[in-house]
Amino acid sequence: MPAEILVVDDEPAHRRMLEVVLTARNHSVSHAADGIEAVRAVEEKFYDLILMDIRMSRMGGIEAMQKILRLSPGIPIIIMTAYASVETAVKALKTGAYDYITKPIDTDELVLTVEKAMDHRRLERENRDLKERISDQYRFDKIIGKSSSMKDLFDLLAQVAPTEATVLVTGESGTGKELIANAIHSNSPRKDAPFIKVNCAALPENLLESELFGHEKGAFTGATARREGRFQRAHTGTIFLDEIAEMSPQLQAKLLRVLQEGEMEPVGSSKTLSVDTRVIAATNRVPTDEIRDGRFREDLYYRLNVFNIEIPRLRDRREDIPLLADFFLKKYAEKNGRLIKAFTPRAIDLIMRYDWPGNVRELENTVERAVILTRNERITPDDLPASFCEKDAECAPEMDLAPGRSLKEMEQEMILKTLEETGGNRTKAADILGISRRTLQLKLKEYGVNP
Repeated sequence: MPAEILVVDDEPAHRRMLEVVLTARNHSVSHAADGIEAVRAVEEKFYDLILMDIRMSRMGGIEAMQKILRLSPGIPIIIMTAYASVETAVKALKTGAYDYITKPIDTDELVLTVEKAMDHRRLERENRDLKERISDQYRFDKIIGKSSSMKDLFDLLAQVAPTEATVLVTGESGTGKELIANAIHSNSPRKDAPFIKVNCAALPENLLESELFGHEKGAFTGATARREGRFQRAHTGTIFLDEIAEMSPQLQAKLLRVLQEGEMEPVGSSKTLSVDTRVIAATNRVPTDEIRDGRFREDLYYRLNVFNIEIPRLRDRREDIPLLADFFLKKYAEKNGRLIKAFTPRAIDLIMRYDWPGNVRELENTVERAVILTRNERITPDDLPASFCEKDAECAPEMDLAPGRSLKEMEQEMILKTLEETGGNRTKAADILGISRRTLQLKLKEYGVNP
């Protein structure tokens, strides 16, 4: 497999010899005359492997290797030394070298050692990807919610996940579109194959095209080697195209061909490649508005929208807010080593009343901030952003609960106290609490309050 290799040696003739040997095997080779140049090169560019002489004038191989491994911890470094002593080799390996070879270089040994290092690098990446996939399995029970809208969402996920259907996930920013895509893949027949994510808004058009479809060596400035695209990496698996509406019309046309025919051409190539990839796309925009304004192809929309999943806004499922807040509280208390047990009733009341324009992501960030700021065992309104309670009249009165009360008990007291504050007006109480009147009625029935 072709690699980007940095050769570090203070002998120009030796560097040229190594370049001839390595380029003959399709590797791309860069040079550095000493350790200082090598460190600077790694700061500016990514390399798959480094061949490093151990004795150089300005900075030696051991010192340079220590600096490089701090910049790029996983990069394999092969030390070259004419001083084949056990002490030198052991020191190099203990410092982090992958292996060492002795001068004069045996080219067959060099090629074999480089190939072994690249195979080792590839296996490390595959193992890391596998561990991430195993440790990050998104099952439906990892998506938090008990509201009716979330139950409907779970039903849709259960229907679409086992199929091969293309899915378009829509909803405001922060609602959890990537979480939904992960859940679909993890419950699909493709769950053991790659799940590849692409943020279409994060890259300019020319780089996005290369990321998606790959490119040939020399296809554009900087394309020093052939590169596999994300669609190829997702072969037999799933690709998640986030912020799909940010894609240019030209790229939309190429994506349409992949969806319709399962074929694509890398940048700079006339060769057609077949790919078997399930596509899940997402956008926080309204697709029909984008089509009307000429920013999104109608034919691509209909091809993507085989199965649409619209994620409800957090303010439209307020019943889930205490569950989510408690989940994030436990998560960040453990992460930061804080002994924080709960929210005060008034804090939960403010959290329930807030409109959450940033949805679940904003709630998570708010709870994390509160966990860091609080000096108490419970999060209080003082730990929340000032905008949550700018006027005292808008804040519910503090409920005096003993520590250790459950969220369910807090919820019950908050509902009953709000009903008391409204003089028994259930419509007004439901509006203040951000729930439907029917939900309030069911809660009161659960508490033994007469209808």
